[in-house]
Amino acid sequence: MQSPFLLAVRLYWGWQLVQSGWGKLHHLDKVTEFFTSLDLPAPGTMAVLISCLELFGGIFLAIGLLSRLTALALTVNMIMAYVTADREALHSIFSDPDKFYAAAPYTFLIASLIVLIFGPGKISVDALLKRMFVPPEVKELRLTG
Repeated sequence: MQSPFLLAVRLYWGWQLVQSGWGKLHHLDKVTEFFTSLDLPAPGTMAVLISCLELFGGIFLAIGLLSRLTALALTVNMIMAYVTADREALHSIFSDPDKFYAAAPYTFLIASLIVLIFGPGKISVDALLKRMFVPPEVKELRLTG
């Protein structure tokens, strides 16, 4: 059941990230204004980078391509979202966990961590590429070594 679960996590949260990134790209002025209010450096550039990370990271996450690298980038992004935009929720992780769980980055962070820790599963482009291009002797070394 691990691979179907990982597929469901990747598809659902990948799609949510795609929608978030797409929305941000179509409203860069508002995202830049928000990032400016947070005193982020180069808010216009950051708005484009974060929007693209969410859009393309969501696509990669959904199809299971470069999954752990993508999940790492998204995990860092969501932690930084807590630090910069949801600091109160972050500080309440132990004193008021409901506030931490209710913050916007939470579910994206958990989905990213699941894929980062467990990988994309057998139903992914990564697994397909591994089956196609990793020689059997290398696979055997990994199993025994």
